[in-house]
Amino acid sequence: MFNNNVKRIGFCCKYLDEDQTQKPKVLKEIQQNYTERQTTVAWCNRQERSVAEQRLLDIVEHNMKSAYNLVDHVSTLPAERRMVRLGSNQIPMATQEDWRYVFEDKTVRKELERGFRRIGDHAREHDVKLSFHPGQFCVLASDRPDVVERSIEEFEYHANMARWMGYGKEFQDFKINVHISGRKGYQGIIDVLPKLSQVARNCITIENDEMCHGLDQSLKLEKHVALVLDIHHHWIRDEEYIQADDDRVKRVIDSWRGVRPTLHYSYSRDHNLPGDVPSHLELYDLRELLEQGCKKQKLRAHSDYYPNEQANDWALSFWNKFDIQCEAKGKNLASQQLYNRSLITNK
Repeated sequence: MFNNNVKRIGFCCKYLDEDQTQKPKVLKEIQQNYTERQTTVAWCNRQERSVAEQRLLDIVEHNMKSAYNLVDHVSTLPAERRMVRLGSNQIPMATQEDWRYVFEDKTVRKELERGFRRIGDHAREHDVKLSFHPGQFCVLASDRPDVVERSIEEFEYHANMARWMGYGKEFQDFKINVHISGRKGYQGIIDVLPKLSQVARNCITIENDEMCHGLDQSLKLEKHVALVLDIHHHWIRDEEYIQADDDRVKRVIDSWRGVRPTLHYSYSRDHNLPGDVPSHLELYDLRELLEQGCKKQKLRAHSDYYPNEQANDWALSFWNKFDIQCEAKGKNLASQQLYNRSLITNK
């Protein structure tokens, strides 16, 4: 379990070198040591079976090393920056019916367990807080039984990796975050919880989204799971800057049962905001943006960095009670930017 008394600012999945002015080839050589590789079903199906199998094993070996390297990098940062989300494609094809057998081999499974345990041990040794975020196809609240079945399998794949790393033993010692999604809404999540393993139930969190299932829907699950507050999603969907002292925020905090909760923070991309060069000098009123012709669909897109200090101060106003997961595309560079702002403002 991580140190629950440390407040953190983290980033997601990829490491970007601090000097982004270097030649692309140089950056690729540096960053590939921290970034997972992927492949596709289509590519595997075109190859000789033995060629595809070896490619999958090579990718997994690389991915476990890159995840370890990413955790190792984060372990060198100040305590308040030791939080990172790991990518979901650590084991490509793990839930694909035609290819999962590659990873069900006993020898391969032992190597997976050993490799992930090494990652988890390193994270715990250096107090690095970890998480996963399954993709959009993990729809636990779908009204289609076949989709729910596949989504459970996808979620349990993430839970297995957490278990191999030594997590899932306590409530929220590791976060696996999903949106409600699906037509059954919050009731669909309630219905599926008994079908999940104990590890999965210990790790699952539900995040408010920016379109269908907002914070009020998430709060219907406050007695069942820990809730992740995404303040950008809430701004898009409910057209307000929710405040840290809002009663709904307190209910989100309470859903974590004493564990320090996580908040997600992102910002709209420049080219989707009005003006050739957006000022970023104040908080944008969403209703005014819509009147000026901006579209919610486009405002959902995440910026590379955090250019608006007013918005950054708003996000940091939650930091005393929440860890902040930066979802900007600038990854660790964006989280460094927000952390630097916190040092200036003493948030």
